[in-house]
Amino acid sequence: SQGCSNKVMWGVIGAAVVITLITIPAVIYNKSGGNKRPFSLDDYFNDTFRWRAYNLYWISDKEYLHKARDGNVFLHNAETKEESLYLMFVVKILQKWRHSFNASYSIYDRESSTFVTPANLPRVVQYFTWAPTGNKYVTVQLTHNGKKNEILNGVPDWVYEEEVFASNGAVWWSSTGKFLAYAEFNNTEVHKVEFSWYGSEQYPQTVAIPYPKAGSPLTKVKLFVVDTTNPSHRTQVFAPASVSSGDHILCSVTWVTDIRVAVQWLTRRQNYVVVQIYDFDGSRWTEKQYVPLPLFFAEDKLSFYKVMSDTNGYKHIHYGKATPVTSGKWEVIYISKLTKDAIYFVSNEHGGIPVQRNLYKVMIGSSPSAPQCLTCNLRKDRCQYNSGYFSFDASYYRMDCYGHYFIYLFSELAILQDNKDLKKSLSEFQMPTMKHGTLKIGGFDLWYQMMLPPNFKNSKKYPLLIDVYGGPCSQSVNYRFKLNWGTYLSSSHEIIIASFDGRGSGYQGDEIMHSIYRRLGTFEVEDQIAAVRKFIDMGFIDEGRIAIWGWSYGGYVSSMALGAGTGLFKCGIAVAPVAKWDYYDAVYTERYMGKPTENSDSYKNSTVTSRAKNFKNVQYLLVHGTADDNVHFQQAAQISKALVDAQVDFEVMWYTDKDHSLSGSAYHHIYRHMSHFLQKCLLSPK
Repeated sequence: SQGCSNKVMWGVIGAAVVITLITIPAVIYNKSGGNKRPFSLDDYFNDTFRWRAYNLYWISDKEYLHKARDGNVFLHNAETKEESLYLMFVVKILQKWRHSFNASYSIYDRESSTFVTPANLPRVVQYFTWAPTGNKYVTVQLTHNGKKNEILNGVPDWVYEEEVFASNGAVWWSSTGKFLAYAEFNNTEVHKVEFSWYGSEQYPQTVAIPYPKAGSPLTKVKLFVVDTTNPSHRTQVFAPASVSSGDHILCSVTWVTDIRVAVQWLTRRQNYVVVQIYDFDGSRWTEKQYVPLPLFFAEDKLSFYKVMSDTNGYKHIHYGKATPVTSGKWEVIYISKLTKDAIYFVSNEHGGIPVQRNLYKVMIGSSPSAPQCLTCNLRKDRCQYNSGYFSFDASYYRMDCYGHYFIYLFSELAILQDNKDLKKSLSEFQMPTMKHGTLKIGGFDLWYQMMLPPNFKNSKKYPLLIDVYGGPCSQSVNYRFKLNWGTYLSSSHEIIIASFDGRGSGYQGDEIMHSIYRRLGTFEVEDQIAAVRKFIDMGFIDEGRIAIWGWSYGGYVSSMALGAGTGLFKCGIAVAPVAKWDYYDAVYTERYMGKPTENSDSYKNSTVTSRAKNFKNVQYLLVHGTADDNVHFQQAAQISKALVDAQVDFEVMWYTDKDHSLSGSAYHHIYRHMSHFLQKCLLSPK
């Protein structure tokens, strides 16, 4: 991001040299001029109008790999600025779920300039990973008990991929590559969800996925460690008795040394977590000690730092079990890097504005210091959402500025992407402006953002579209650059697009976030309705032309708000919504609601279907993919059934063989269809 002075830069260099600022423009450049045109839906679909990232992967303290848009991989030296072509390759990828895919790989020897793919490398691989040293790769068969939809080794099942690891791999190398830890997932007791894959054949296929729903049997998991010098030597790492007495979840595996591993285990209720430290005694992995919550190990490989809630309910860095390193009515979002002298972390402290993000450094050890902000003065009026990605020893880092205004570059070590082409392209359009503020609701100051149409006038009445997500610990309001479907609606049709983070949202303390614990469908819905009333009080909203829309959890909240019977909304859209929490996966749902048998009233009162009769007074568009592996088509089918039983007239759009993302041909179609729906609702004569 642009705008840091020499003075600021050299202050940063003392800790870690900034290697780049990836700069992103913002939707605020609505300069005067009669030749500008509105930003259209076709413009939104045009890949020309996309901000560009810089794909960087550190391989040492000074060297990194960069994958260009054409697929070529380059090796860069941050110190000498030398660049060389590292690898050119093509990979055949077949996407499976959100993170998983099957692919074909070719191994290339740079020294001999030849492909050396071994004969025993399968043609299609579920997961491929290199050892940290040497030339080992995990295609040697280490397990023999794998069975489709029953036993998985080294790759997570659906619920672990989606809700726990957010990854397609469940293998972890020790630092030297001597040991390999992997998880075994047993789904023999897990019920399967089935749906039709229509394809083009005479008969549809049936897709079956082990999917533990709320209250149903959970995946059984085991952790093993293999000695790669003797692959037949496999040792199980057992969960501690405090969690193993019942259903439990494997959360993370971290190698501290080559013979010490830290494993995070969680009870099914997800109200108790331990990190068990194991040492290898030559024959088995024995429990060393356990401590709560995630941790970052210090130089001594036994003491640690972690982010956890303090006594006031704000998440901060702590040393050991209780010693705070940071404090205040703000939150540490995550730790970026730990060195022997300092902790680098991202927080929302600056200015008391929780929708910002800045990178900080705090000295530790013998010379502790107060946190120093490394990005707050990088044109703070323009660049207010930042992150950092560090080299191995933190001598260099890539700094990313995600907006929300155009940035001007000064003295960085290297500018890897400044998005100036996008800035030039967008200067031709009449663009919306962004407004941020707070509303007092439920005793809290809660944040909203508005995308205001070009040439906005306070004296004019505009239609309003609420863009909602609303899930626990989410944050829709932020200072990131936005160029989305709402940009088109605001620029071309003068619709105000507003988002609001009500109770249940994250990064403002536990009291706000925990407001909806064990009662989903309450405050996060009620607060959206309360926010609409306050938006009307601002004087520029046409209260007869208000709509709400959302996707996934947002589709659930929009449906619940429409079904509340307030009379505020003229219409709404729900894409891939939850209908009943009984139908969603156990790990996510029970984290916030507990089991249905333990919290039956909240499960019963949180259904969209129970509000069906109130949809008679709104225009409703229900959208879902028939092959949604996440929020199953069953959810929309139940909403449809309830609306039909209540004799409600509504619109539906099913996307055949499409999953939760509705990608491919469905992507353009859904946004055109939703645009037409909103035009009829918000722009047609009353």
